[in-house]
Amino acid sequence: MFTALLIESGIVLAFAFSGLLLMLVGYGVVDLITPGKLHELLWKEKSRNAAILVASNLLGVSIIVAAAIRASAADLFWGIVSTIVYGLVGIIVMALSFLIVDALTPGRLGDLVHAENIHPAVWVNASTHIGIAIIMASALL
Repeated sequence: MFTALLIESGIVLAFAFSGLLLMLVGYGVVDLITPGKLHELLWKEKSRNAAILVASNLLGVSIIVAAAIRASAADLFWGIVSTIVYGLVGIIVMALSFLIVDALTPGRLGDLVHAENIHPAVWVNASTHIGIAIIMASALL
């Protein structure tokens, strides 16, 4: 019984680490597609727009990772691999959605993270990130 608990704890840690890694990658991608340093926007400028964009991305990645874990193979190695692959696909699709919305709307969405007031376009992008995550999660389950 104790051995099983240790094994299951290791599996949980492996998936948790994979999820954390993917969330860090998601954060990095948001940092790449927005002008300025994201950590400065969040902690120094206290940009609500940047916070909404990052939060929706992290939540979206988490939704995809949770569904990927649920749908993963019984084999730990392939479960981790498939979780990482699906997570990366989700991050790429969310970044593409940001670029597509940016191309189809006036102005530059990346510049909105510097605005003092919350801009409606940030909510549109946040909704797109969550929507993509839900669609991917549904496809996985």
